[in-house]
Amino acid sequence: MASLLRAARTTALRARPGTAARRFASVDVTIREALNMAMDEEMEADDAVFVMGEEVAQYQGAYKVTKGLFQKYGERRVIDTPITEMGFAGICTGAAYKDLKPVCEFMTFNFAMQAIDQIVNSAAKQAYMSNGDMNVPIVFRGPNGAAAGVAAQHSQCFASWFSQCPGLKVVAPYNAEDAKGLLKAAIRDPNPVVFLENELLYGTSFPLSDEAQSKDFVLPLGKAHIEREGTDVTLVTFSKMVGYCLDAAEELAAQGISAEVLNLRSLRPLDRDAIINSVKKTNRLVAVEEGWPQCGIAAEICAVVMESDAFDYLDAPVERVTGADVPMAYAIPLEKMSLPQVEDIVAAVSRTTERKMYGVA
Repeated sequence: MASLLRAARTTALRARPGTAARRFASVDVTIREALNMAMDEEMEADDAVFVMGEEVAQYQGAYKVTKGLFQKYGERRVIDTPITEMGFAGICTGAAYKDLKPVCEFMTFNFAMQAIDQIVNSAAKQAYMSNGDMNVPIVFRGPNGAAAGVAAQHSQCFASWFSQCPGLKVVAPYNAEDAKGLLKAAIRDPNPVVFLENELLYGTSFPLSDEAQSKDFVLPLGKAHIEREGTDVTLVTFSKMVGYCLDAAEELAAQGISAEVLNLRSLRPLDRDAIINSVKKTNRLVAVEEGWPQCGIAAEICAVVMESDAFDYLDAPVERVTGADVPMAYAIPLEKMSLPQVEDIVAAVSRTTERKMYGVA
């Protein structure tokens, strides 16, 4: 896919003497293709970048995210491992100590619990414990959150777990441009980055703009993006829930309610200014996440608003829409009841637009 885009772009930008180069139109790209493009471009540009994980090489990835990389870069840079997250996460962390830039793939972040000591104690804390003398340029990436009918041990969102840890950066893309631009930034970053993808979005196509098709396209970590402008309520969310919030915004528009949808993109660092400025504009907040409610990302978003001058702009109490506070059920109907749905977001917006803070006219 990357080679086809490069060829098309070269043709599109080739202009006759004395004429301006023609802009290349956007193309539809799946999330897995966007991630693959990002790794391919960074591996091509920097020999220090390599990929390691279960089935990433000869099988070309459990979700085909690493498709073609083994054939292009060989067994020294695309490395299959035994089933031992603790082992290969430790090898990747050690390699990052010694000037390499590993991309460590977990088949699911549920399995990353086997490697939590390497991620937190060995990678996240090293720069601080070495007084800044030793950076750890490593990316831990893979699917996070609920999949479909795979029960409790495979359907957990660990966004809040990793976001709590100083020394880690935590990223959660929604669309193809997020996936490509943020992964390239993560690979180039001198700090450990936890890159939380969504399994159910891998095959979903999104437009990739002319700018995003460039090898130079990188999105800054720590900057949120307004996916939809609005005036009546702010929906703050990340990953797959961005799409749910956009669908909810469409339903709300039919009711005469203008919802602004803020895609966080980065969970640590968190773009507090973007959250505060949006709430100051809309005067209402609904925070949405797939994870559990207690100590979650939505709770942090609400705290940001309550602890800032944005509180003075609120016309109603903040609302949270989260996953249920239970282990994930195996049965599909129960699984659906455990996760936020579009109707839950619409209901939360209806509650907050109908209420007012005490003393607010």
